[in-house]
Amino acid sequence: MTDIDTDPAPQLPAEPVPPSPAVVDDNWQPLPRRGAVLAGIGGAMALVFPFGFGGFFLARATGLASPWLVVPVAVALTAAVGAWLAIKRHRRTFWKLDAEGFALRRGNWWQVESRVPISRVQHLDLKRGPLERSLNLSTLVVHTAGTKMAAVSVSGLDAADAEHLRDLLAHQLDRDDAL
Repeated sequence: MTDIDTDPAPQLPAEPVPPSPAVVDDNWQPLPRRGAVLAGIGGAMALVFPFGFGGFFLARATGLASPWLVVPVAVALTAAVGAWLAIKRHRRTFWKLDAEGFALRRGNWWQVESRVPISRVQHLDLKRGPLERSLNLSTLVVHTAGTKMAAVSVSGLDAADAEHLRDLLAHQLDRDDAL
C-alpha cells in the first residue's frame, strides 16, 4: 500500500464579492426605494415641457414633420429619459449622521458629497407634500449659517427617518449651544 495524503486539495481563497449598490460602507444610508416613484415623476415632468415645446416649434419651423406627430414622440421619449435619470439619481443618493454632522452623497460618476457640521446648522425644516405623505416620505431641509440661501435639502427620506434626523440634529444643536 502507498501512503496517500488524506488532506483535501488546498482551496484558493474565495474572490471578494463586490458590494451591491444598495450596501454602502461607513454607515451611509440609502433613500427608500418607494421614493424613486416621485423622483421619476419629477424627472419626467422636468423634461417634458421644454422638449415638447421645442419639438413643436422645430416641427413648425422646418416643416419636415407634423407637430401632431413630433410632440407626442418627443414627450414620450423625454419623459422616459427624464424618469430614468431621476430614478438612477435617487438610487445613488445616500445620507449619514455622525458625531461631526450631517452628510449627503449623490451620484456615481460625478459624486457630490455635502457635509454640514453641527456648528453650522441654523434650523431644520420638514416638508411633506400630498404625494410624499401618500408614500410616507418627507423632505428634510437643513439650513446652514452663511449666505441667505444656504441649505441642504434631502427629498425622498422615509418620514420616520426624517423626523429622527431632525430631532437628533436639533438635540445636538441645542446641546452645543448650551456648552
